[in-house]
Amino acid sequence: MVNVRVAGVQMEPALADKAANLARCLGDLTVVAQNGAQLVVFPEAALTGYVYSSLEEAMPLAEPVPGPSTLALADSCRGLGVHCVVGLIEEDRGSYYNTSVLIGPGGVIAKYRKLHLPYLGIDRFLRPGDLEPAVHETELGRIGLSICYDLDFPEYARVLALLGAQLIVTITNWPDDIEFVPDHVVQTRARENVVNHVAVNRVGVERGVRFIGRSKFVDCSGNTLAEGKHWLPDLIYAEIDMSAADRKHRVVIPGELETDMLRDRRPEFYGRLTER
Repeated sequence: MVNVRVAGVQMEPALADKAANLARCLGDLTVVAQNGAQLVVFPEAALTGYVYSSLEEAMPLAEPVPGPSTLALADSCRGLGVHCVVGLIEEDRGSYYNTSVLIGPGGVIAKYRKLHLPYLGIDRFLRPGDLEPAVHETELGRIGLSICYDLDFPEYARVLALLGAQLIVTITNWPDDIEFVPDHVVQTRARENVVNHVAVNRVGVERGVRFIGRSKFVDCSGNTLAEGKHWLPDLIYAEIDMSAADRKHRVVIPGELETDMLRDRRPEFYGRLTER
């Protein structure tokens, strides 16, 4: 058993106030690290806010990765001996992305650009992700990254499982009337892939869009380990057994009832999944 103590920071980012959001993240990072967290997860677009009316409005808040905010978080991770995942609007050679960044004591480890963009908030104006799905080796275990709407596409989580992920970290901005996602979808993605799943959402109201909270930590059997408050800021914690995700072969009755969610696939019949 390889347990990792994970913390989720269910916060209310301030729209267009990156300095305040960074200060809040740095403060909460210290608090949860002092409570034993080894991996700290912030919401989607935590550094920038989300509900922008144009790309031009959001552009001054965007930054490269690594950049000023992620380097500041890396300095804090180094001092505290922790890892974190944070969301921001990334600028890269004149293109803009909804990005999740994995940071450790040694600096920025990886970034992921949201593949699936809904017609909502800043996602209306950003480029879809262009980076291949990847799982990142860390001293905590093998971590894959996803962002919000990606959860509705089971193919993406399955690819991360096939790449050996022990934990999928999804940063989110779940709006009102999407309760089915923390009710069912996070658990399903975990169970069908036998991969631990951490989803951290925001709260608050931004230009009429209300965000529900209800961050969800789920083990690789689909059992809920922790859940954030509804509508309110919260800090949630759970101990996650990373090595359990390596045990795809489940034995209920030896020789009579056994399953393996990856071995038992029939990919020769799934060709339609990759057709446009």
